[in-house]
Amino acid sequence: MILTDTHTHLYSEAFDNDREIVIRNAFESGITRFFLPAIDSTYTNKMYKLANEYPQNIFLMAGLHPTHVKKNYKDEINHIANELSRRKFVAVGEIGIDLYWDKTTYREQEDAFRLQIGLAKEYKLPIVIHCRNAFDEIFKILNDEKSEDLFGIFHCFTGDLQQARKAISYNMKLGIGGVVTFKNGKIDKFLSKIDLSDIVLETDAPYLSPVPYRGRRNESAYLVNILEKVANIYGTSKSEVASVTTQNSIDVFGV
Repeated sequence: MILTDTHTHLYSEAFDNDREIVIRNAFESGITRFFLPAIDSTYTNKMYKLANEYPQNIFLMAGLHPTHVKKNYKDEINHIANELSRRKFVAVGEIGIDLYWDKTTYREQEDAFRLQIGLAKEYKLPIVIHCRNAFDEIFKILNDEKSEDLFGIFHCFTGDLQQARKAISYNMKLGIGGVVTFKNGKIDKFLSKIDLSDIVLETDAPYLSPVPYRGRRNESAYLVNILEKVANIYGTSKSEVASVTTQNSIDVFGV
């Protein structure tokens, strides 16, 4: 059984003291494929180091996280463009809009999102979307940018059934993580109405730990807890969910 964590920040400072152990624990749990979203240029070298150490297991995205969109965001976009021109990435992400922490940067976030969608199209790459308190804003941009070459993953999906179907209509898979195990997560109530071919699994480690680890640092190894919950929701085996969602990740990322 091959498991794929489509969204994990293994380069995070949260893992600086035990990163190798965390990765080994994931291997022992059957997770052998890790997709690392970018945050900003300050993490680039740490991401490259990890990819060089685990070239068969770790795959990198390029992007500017919406909460890191500052006055210098165009310099960051230039950095992304330069990196895309000189090495292989599997996606542009995580990108999008976050209006939970700071609404004052909305216009800059919107511009950064559109610019990075443009880069994804230029390099024929998927996008990985971060959306918090911004479904309407994200959907407006996706509608404006909709085309055959726009596709990807709606990371950490926390919307309702109608929003799930709308995201899928824009050629996006839904990233299902620890929230699906929360009592108040809500997505477990309708997820079975979404075809298994439209979802991928993720941890977002070190954030959003699934039950029974909620409140503690998340790890890619905990993807097995998300897998178990999803299998229960769909009334199928864990091996079936692992197989289908891993194939979904291959379809999106091309590796």
